[in-house]
Amino acid sequence: MGLEAVVEEIRAKGRSEAEKVRAESKAESDQFLAAATRKSEAIKLAADEDVAKQAAHLISQDVSAANLLVKRELLNTQKALLDQVYEATRKEIAALPESFHREAIKKLLTEAKKEIPSGTIFCNARDVPAAKAVIAEHAEFAGFKVGEPVDIDGGLLIEGEGGALQIDYSYRTFLARVWESGLKDASDILFG
Repeated sequence: MGLEAVVEEIRAKGRSEAEKVRAESKAESDQFLAAATRKSEAIKLAADEDVAKQAAHLISQDVSAANLLVKRELLNTQKALLDQVYEATRKEIAALPESFHREAIKKLLTEAKKEIPSGTIFCNARDVPAAKAVIAEHAEFAGFKVGEPVDIDGGLLIEGEGGALQIDYSYRTFLARVWESGLKDASDILFG
C-alpha cells in the first residue's frame, strides 16, 4: 500500500467523518430549527390570543359607553317631552273658563276652612273678582278676606290670622303632587 493509498484512505475517512459530522450537525440544527419554529408559533399564537382578548375588551367597552350615551340621550329626550307636557298642562288649566276657577276657589275654601277658620286668601289677579264673589255669596266664608294678587297659575294661598298658619292650595302644588304620583305611569304609557 502506497502513500497515496494511505492518503486516499485518510481522505475517505475524513470525508466520511465530515459527512457524519455534517449529518449530525444538520440533524441537530434541524431539531433546533424545529424547536425554535414550535416556540415561535406558540409565542405568535399567544400574542394573537392576547391581541384578540384586548380587542374584544376594547370593543366591549366602546359598546357599553355607546349604549350608556344612547340611554342618557333617550332619558334626556323623554324628560324634555314630559316637561313640555307638564308646562302644557299648566297652561291649559290656567286657560280654563272663569266658571271653573270660581268653582275651584269655592271647593278650596271649603277645604281650607277645616284647618283655618278665618284669614286672608291670595290668588292671581285673574281670580280676584271670583274669590271676592265666592266670599260675598257664601256666609260660611265670611271670616276670609282677599289679599293682594300673587303670581300663581291659579288656586289659593291661605294665611291664617296673624300669619301663623299657611296653606298652599295653588294649582301648581296640586299638579306637582299628581305629577309625582303619576309620573311613572305616564312615562310607561308614553314611552312603554
